Amino acid sequence: MRPLVRGILKGSLKQIRHVTAVPHADAEDLVAQVYDQARREFGVVAPPLALHSPAPVALAGSWLMLRETLLVDGRMSRAAKEAVATGVSEANECPYCVEVHRAKLDTLPGGRDDRALAPIADWARTSAAAAPADPVDSGLPADAAGVAELYGVAVTFHYLNRMVRLFLPDSPVPDAAPAAGRGPVLRMVARAMRPDSGAPVVAGASLGLLPAAPLPAGLAWAGAAPAVAEALARAVASVDAAAERWIPETVRERLHVELALHQGVVPGPDRGWLAASGDGLEPADLPAARLALLVALAPYQITDADLAEFRAAHPGDRELVELASWAALTAAVHIGGRFPNPARPTTSAAR
Repeated sequence: MRPLVRGILKGSLKQIRHVTAVPHADAEDLVAQVYDQARREFGVVAPPLALHSPAPVALAGSWLMLRETLLVDGRMSRAAKEAVATGVSEANECPYCVEVHRAKLDTLPGGRDDRALAPIADWARTSAAAAPADPVDSGLPADAAGVAELYGVAVTFHYLNRMVRLFLPDSPVPDAAPAAGRGPVLRMVARAMRPDSGAPVVAGASLGLLPAAPLPAGLAWAGAAPAVAEALARAVASVDAAAERWIPETVRERLHVELALHQGVVPGPDRGWLAASGDGLEPADLPAARLALLVALAPYQITDADLAEFRAAHPGDRELVELASWAALTAAVHIGGRFPNPARPTTSAAR
């Protein structure tokens, strides 16, 4: 069993589809900084992180969000945060993320058997359809800072699920692994994902990787947890800036219009909704617009033809990662902007 776990961790970057991840030995500058910090504090440069490596700013943004929301020892327990990660991934039908974070939850004290986590997991599964933000109680068993941490995890996984659906297979465990051994293998992998030193992960240590930026207005709830707010603000601003350098403004505007139109309701099951979404755009911009809309709203509908059409105009790995990262993060922020602000402090979840 242990050789299989070592093999999964060693060969995990080979699972990444459509782009070539930067190997740790070849990493430089910002990519090397993120990889080194991830190795120290997460135990491994996991594929959902490494898939961003062709676009260094997207890589740093994804690491800031993952670290400062999920990994930091904050007001809420790691189990509560993993319950959110698992619930959001279930709602988004991201089997890869469900397997990994359910397995991690199983390794934590109480884990899935902790009844106190049930309302947190229930909220996470419905978080994409949250009502427009009003100063009402979130319904989560936490004070404002704790709610901000859980909301931050939710935004992060609404983002990561979309990236994983595009760039990774349905499971981190090889298809050849025996069915009876998948659960134990995943739990062993989950146990390996921990800080090398065993020391707590302290808030804010990743923030210097990206420049300071204002928090998007819709995410004002994050202000109750300053490191979460800083991570989200820096990631969003940096990913947006990268997109603005080459993604046409008309494409960016169209994504915002479609997100507002659908309000958390996933289009489908067929792709009929996509036909009219390109009306009025220049023909040369349609491949980028279609792929961005699919990543944001229905990543399960992406086809090889969609990718081929985009690659014909933008053959580089960096452009593909930047477009997907911008579309996925724009969708995640749109969802987070509908989370209700906690009206008053309540009791914090037990650690």
